[in-house]
Amino acid sequence: MRRVFGLLHRWIGLLTASFLLISGVTGAVISWDHELDDWLNPDLMEAKSVGTVFPVLDIVKQIEARYPQVRVTFLPLAVEPGESLHISVQPRVNPATGKLYVPSFNQIFIDPATGNELGKRQWGAVWPITKETFVSFLYRLHYTLHIPELWGIDRWGLWLLGIIAIIWTLDCFVGIYLTLPAKRRITSENEINNISKDALIPMNRSFWQRWQPMWKVRWSSGSTKLNFDLHRAFSLWTWILLFIIAFTAFSLNLSREVFFPLMSMVSTVTPSPFDQRKRASKHEPIEPRLGFGEIIERASAQAMARGWKDPAGSASYSSNFGIYSVQFYALGADHGAGGVGHPRLYYDGQDGRYLGDRQPWTGTAADIFVQAQFPLHSGRILGLPGRILISIMGLVVAMLSVTGVVIWWRKRKARALALARFDVTSHSTIRAQSGPLATYK
Repeated sequence: MRRVFGLLHRWIGLLTASFLLISGVTGAVISWDHELDDWLNPDLMEAKSVGTVFPVLDIVKQIEARYPQVRVTFLPLAVEPGESLHISVQPRVNPATGKLYVPSFNQIFIDPATGNELGKRQWGAVWPITKETFVSFLYRLHYTLHIPELWGIDRWGLWLLGIIAIIWTLDCFVGIYLTLPAKRRITSENEINNISKDALIPMNRSFWQRWQPMWKVRWSSGSTKLNFDLHRAFSLWTWILLFIIAFTAFSLNLSREVFFPLMSMVSTVTPSPFDQRKRASKHEPIEPRLGFGEIIERASAQAMARGWKDPAGSASYSSNFGIYSVQFYALGADHGAGGVGHPRLYYDGQDGRYLGDRQPWTGTAADIFVQAQFPLHSGRILGLPGRILISIMGLVVAMLSVTGVVIWWRKRKARALALARFDVTSHSTIRAQSGPLATYK
């Protein structure tokens, strides 16, 4: 069984190594995506004007009038002093072609005091990579590999890395099994009598005494042993975190396809309004009949009736499902309590009907488990210490990928060298036994 698991671990490692190397390195960087973006692009992120905040809804009208090929799909309703408004847009349908326009941007940055445009960019652009797009390029590379749309489907990267994450999750158990000390079985009294006292000493040790060396790194025993120990010991010391990262990577990338259906089989998962609707075709987005102003007004009144203290902090519209979402949070709240987000209300974009809500850390046990996936994966569930830990773990994942391949390569070279020596020895023996005549022939 151990030999089978060893072969399984080897080939799984080779299959996933390049993917995990990319995801590990990018994950270590994007743990600080906001900070890096602010540092690289102060001209977009910072607003130097002072004064009364320009009405956000008026800014929406200005943007859509200036760029009729796009529709605003996300807008913050307030920002901290000195920060710009980050507004997201999506293309409209070109009536001449029946296809979506292809604008060169999907984010616009506005000075909130004047309403002036500070700049715009394509978040997640593949090329060219500039300081404006660098962080978002890494972010999308982390979970999609930038695999392009094919046959009208743009989720190939998500699916591929989701499958890799499933394999990685299973390999976590294979790997830890291979570190467990093998137990030697003695089948007869005669075998016991033939074993020396020195050989019996290791067999009499406890399980932990035999497993303990697997957790250590022999720092001064040569590069081969060091590489092997780094791979094995770091895998053991960080096993829980590796498993959490692998599992949450699967749950996030294959949420609708696999994770939610599996959760629904074992517990009650409260469906969101998005789960109850079919996604619209890419080139047939659902046009809303109501604007942001009417939806925000309804949501604010409903939040007040519920006793929510925080104001509406942002609003968004999903043209894929025809649903508005209004989030409620105070300035500086970032990703909300434990990184799970903020309370939000959902409304139909056609008639303004209330469709439901989402409140952090509430619902069934399955609901809370589902909500915890992103905070666990990003480390935000522990705040700043969690982000630091996940950033370090990204480097650990990359290191394990490299050391695993090095182990395989060195064993491969050793096997090839041993086989070559065996062939030379066998050939020399045959020549010696066959004599000069056989050699001549």
